[in-house]
Amino acid sequence: MKVEVLGTGCAKCKRLAKNVETAIKELGIEAEVVKVDDITEIMDRGVMLTPALAVDGELKVSGRVADVKEIKEILQG
Repeated sequence: MKVEVLGTGCAKCKRLAKNVETAIKELGIEAEVVKVDDITEIMDRGVMLTPALAVDGELKVSGRVADVKEIKEILQG
């Protein structure tokens, strides 16, 4: 599983990244976490509001910080 946090490094982006790491740890699953901070790449994916969260290339959350509970639900599918 590849989990991507898209954002330019703002406080909200960092909070989303921390929530992602917490959710993965609490679920006890293996996942590759990638932080995408290149604005061109973010825009090429159609993301206009950051932070954003993508799982295996599919955009799941955009423009807000998802909490740990919501991220766990997303990761469990």
